[in-house]
Amino acid sequence: METVKDQKENKTSTPTTKPTTPRSGTFKSTNFKGRSRGGNRPPVRRAKPEFEQKIIDIRRVVRVVSGGRRFSFSVAMVAGDKKGKVGVGVGKSTDTSLAIEKAARDAKKNMITVKLTKKMSIPFDVRAKFCSSDILIMPAPGKGLVAGSSARNVLDLAGITDVGAKVLSRSKNKINNARATIKALKMLDNDKKVVAKKKED
Repeated sequence: METVKDQKENKTSTPTTKPTTPRSGTFKSTNFKGRSRGGNRPPVRRAKPEFEQKIIDIRRVVRVVSGGRRFSFSVAMVAGDKKGKVGVGVGKSTDTSLAIEKAARDAKKNMITVKLTKKMSIPFDVRAKFCSSDILIMPAPGKGLVAGSSARNVLDLAGITDVGAKVLSRSKNKINNARATIKALKMLDNDKKVVAKKKED
């Protein structure tokens, strides 16, 4: 007969762990972050945007009201396809991303088509003034794009090469300089009027 002491020893010697049974079903292999690989899916290719965009100025605007101060953002943007189409737009909002979207929409709405030569240059000199900004654009064969301020961004996104642009005024307002450049490029459409005016001078 087994004593109480022998029964206790037998209980402690037998393993108490339950046998593990394999679970049914298949599992997706996971990477080290615990996310599934998802099989052999092809990579998602995003379509290239129709127009390239460049922000030329971001300003934080403060408006003082009776309750305190309200902050908003003003974004100036240039958009173009580098094939002769270019535009300048301004967007304002309390959120930066919304202001950028509005500026892009405004730039597309105010887009112009520039009359260029076969070498993606301009046929003759043009000069335009917008507010206090005064700009002169001249053809410069073999010199590439020589320009400063926001005029360079406008000419670059329009795809214009071999030109030189000079800001004749002392204005450092980037929006006015960009709009003066757009105004000068618009004059290329009225080339007959410009040539006639030059002959008169």
